[in-house]
Amino acid sequence: MKIEKTFIEGLLIVEPIILGDERGYFFESYSKTKFQDLGVEIDFIQDNQSFSRYGTLRGLHYQNPPFAQTKLVRVLQGEIVDIVVDLRKGSLTYGKTFSVLLSAENKKQLLIPQGFAHGFSVISETASVMYKCDQIYNKASEGGIKFDDPSLNIDWVIDLNKAIISEKDQTLPFIQECNSLF
Repeated sequence: MKIEKTFIEGLLIVEPIILGDERGYFFESYSKTKFQDLGVEIDFIQDNQSFSRYGTLRGLHYQNPPFAQTKLVRVLQGEIVDIVVDLRKGSLTYGKTFSVLLSAENKKQLLIPQGFAHGFSVISETASVMYKCDQIYNKASEGGIKFDDPSLNIDWVIDLNKAIISEKDQTLPFIQECNSLF
């Protein structure tokens, strides 16, 4: 497993080692031991999966403490642009965004620590996204940031005028008004 650090502390791109032959391929998508060997200590307790079609935009979501979540995101089928926003007020990168292309083809994963808002847009015909969480979902702790917050200047790589966005996500506040407790 190869871990690539990003310019935002704690935000990591994880690239598995692919073993392929004439039958196809095999890889470990997660190994607690290998993560520990790399200095990453996480106790994942829940897996989530979504299926979406082209132009879907989900996010930007987070959960406040004590239900804040670390996530390990990967794509099982299709292709997405994965976006995170640093909400850790003491961080040098507070309010900064990071994006990465995750796909079934590149098999990259994004490890998102607690303290980040997360979202993605689907840029293939369809996409199945799976992510591990180290905390259960708690509705009372959820929060979010509006996808088109001008201060974030996020490139979702899709036409936002034609994007498929939930009513909830369309009414989220901008980062300055969000209820983040990080």
